[in-house]
Amino acid sequence: MASAETCRLSEAHPPKERSIEVFSAVLPEIKSQLRSLRHLHPPAYFDAVKDLSNNDLTSFTVDNLESVRVGSTAYGMHIFGKIQLPKSNGGYIHVRVFVGGEEAGKCKVHCIHIEDKENAEGGKDFRAIMKKEDELEWFNE
Repeated sequence: MASAETCRLSEAHPPKERSIEVFSAVLPEIKSQLRSLRHLHPPAYFDAVKDLSNNDLTSFTVDNLESVRVGSTAYGMHIFGKIQLPKSNGGYIHVRVFVGGEEAGKCKVHCIHIEDKENAEGGKDFRAIMKKEDELEWFNE
């Protein structure tokens, strides 16, 4: 399985034609997974967009793909994308897509990034909605 140690990612950059093709192909799957995550996880993960309907949350298009990082392994290409949520107040999602061949049709959404990390008070902070300043880093979930 690929990891940050075995798959070096490019620096973040605006999406090029290939990344746009791949994200266009998986856009319905990204939206479906985001809706599912919202209902499967505690509300704290989606506090930043709690007032948005599912339709507003998933109103993004491939034009909202702001930046990508790309890495290759022997079995395919890994593309990490930062997508702006246009109806939110500065919200983004980070998505990982795997392409197992030369064709955009051989791609699938690996995951949408969700975070649970310790805070300064010793508790946990939960989120699935990122901010513009959040770096697009390697993630497995």
